[in-house]
Amino acid sequence: MSSQVTSPTTVGVRIDQGRLRERLDALAEISPIPGGGSSRLALTDEDREGRDLVRSWMTDLGLDVTIDSVGNVFGTWKCADGAPVMTGSHIDTVRTGGRYDGNYGVLAGLEVIETLMASNLVPSRPLSVGVFTNEEGARFQPDMLGSLVYVGGLDLETALDTVSIDGARLGDELVRIGYAGPAPVPGLHPHAFVELHIEQGPILEAEGFTIGAVDGVQGISWQEVTIHGQSNHAGTTPMRLRHDPSFVAGAITVFLRDLAIRFGGNQVCTVGKIDLSPNLVNVVPAKATITLDVRNTDETILKRAESEIAAFLEKLANDEGVRIETRVLARFEPVIFDEAVVDLVEQLAIQHGHSVKRLPSGAGHDAQMLARVCPTAMIFVPSHLGISHNPAEHTDDQDLVHGANVLLDTMWHLANDSRIGAH
Repeated sequence: MSSQVTSPTTVGVRIDQGRLRERLDALAEISPIPGGGSSRLALTDEDREGRDLVRSWMTDLGLDVTIDSVGNVFGTWKCADGAPVMTGSHIDTVRTGGRYDGNYGVLAGLEVIETLMASNLVPSRPLSVGVFTNEEGARFQPDMLGSLVYVGGLDLETALDTVSIDGARLGDELVRIGYAGPAPVPGLHPHAFVELHIEQGPILEAEGFTIGAVDGVQGISWQEVTIHGQSNHAGTTPMRLRHDPSFVAGAITVFLRDLAIRFGGNQVCTVGKIDLSPNLVNVVPAKATITLDVRNTDETILKRAESEIAAFLEKLANDEGVRIETRVLARFEPVIFDEAVVDLVEQLAIQHGHSVKRLPSGAGHDAQMLARVCPTAMIFVPSHLGISHNPAEHTDDQDLVHGANVLLDTMWHLANDSRIGAH
């Protein structure tokens, strides 16, 4: 363990479980879907309603609320001078989202601040909660767009010109919903950043751990692959004379699955979206468009996977007489979080009496962008059966409370210990 943190102690106060639950449920009631989840794609009317609700809670706490040029929202307790210790996440969802992904991290951050205020405990640095725009990437790409712009990894003009899956321009949608803010980007570098999140995977629950001290995030490679073939009659065209994009799409899907199994370790590959045109039962398609999601914790191995995929696409195009085009949707290298902050999370969780596992995140998070500009780590709590991006997403209330209390002590310690944080 790092020598920077020596036996940190807990502050001795605990968050209000009922208040946290009430806010989670209230936010979930905006754009509810069957099964208990929500559908709040970024910068839709439903996202605006969610943002307005969270802003009202920030205002009720007397926080200084700012909105930047890409729509990120920050509520800051300006109780002291200096760069804030920041937490937060996102409230946009996928189309079939649950009620915890992203939302939990934002609302637990508000609960931390309210608990400290109610206990008359004033930290030596400001505390801030961020709501980042379009973390999911379900409507605009890339994912984590708001936090990427915030840290200067994507210029504002490019972000504002991004076109959604439904043809809307991001900048126009920000104006339409009233969240094209005046604060400049890139934004202020926090003193430190800690994101609390459900694991979205099965490891903590399966292995019996209460808290995950997240030490990094997998690298992500997203591509859109468009296959141009020859549309023809399904009954009269012999198999040997076909140039069939649907077959090619299937071959790519099988290749990715085999590659992930062959590489082993942390390698995962997914074909998440397939569109055929003209998409008729008795017509060989003219075109297929698919998405490839390839991830690994090791950049060298991730690049090797990308290279093998590219070679396979070239060979497949030649063999099947089709034309294949690729477009990068997102590409992020693996991220290693700050060792001192990870140590702090682990030690404080142990002080709380919890079992702790250090592990990487398989999903992308805003924290990996903030890690570019300040000491950063994440806290995970178990996801029942590892289910996420699904209305059945669930974390027990007691685990939600445990995570929020570890976040509280982590933020308190970061705000009061000059040895950890940006200098």
